[in-house]
Amino acid sequence: MDWNSIMLSALPVLLGALLLSAGFEDVRIREIANWKNAAIALLAPLWWWACGLAWWPDVVLQMGIALAIFGLFAGAFAMGMMGGGDVKMIGALALWFPFAALSQLLVTMSLVGGLITIALMVEQRWKKGEVEVPYGVAIAIAGLLALREPILNQIAHT
Repeated sequence: MDWNSIMLSALPVLLGALLLSAGFEDVRIREIANWKNAAIALLAPLWWWACGLAWWPDVVLQMGIALAIFGLFAGAFAMGMMGGGDVKMIGALALWFPFAALSQLLVTMSLVGGLITIALMVEQRWKKGEVEVPYGVAIAIAGLLALREPILNQIAHT
């Protein structure tokens, strides 16, 4: 097994572990640690290298899409619709996935986030106070589902 194969196998597992950790942290304390989002973002160039992406146009396009996604969700943060850790996590994840997979991730994230929101609204109906949705859970679940493809492909090829 060469170094490239090791990276293609290990990086999605590491990303999955970071997503699980961030999701659990968001449920417990309604925060996602900056170091987790930074690790997700900083591991992406290793993923690009392992996948054989060319710096031009592949990596530049990947970074541009991630920046656009970050900007879009930063707007949601500015309107009080999302937390800052959620926005950073979406932006960091956008560095990992090509546009089609990222689009599917965002749809899945929205659906799971909506279900979590409805469940919390039902629970809060009998309590007073505002519903605070741990949206990092929806992001983590969507990211894990998006990861199944590279992880399963690597297992099938070994």
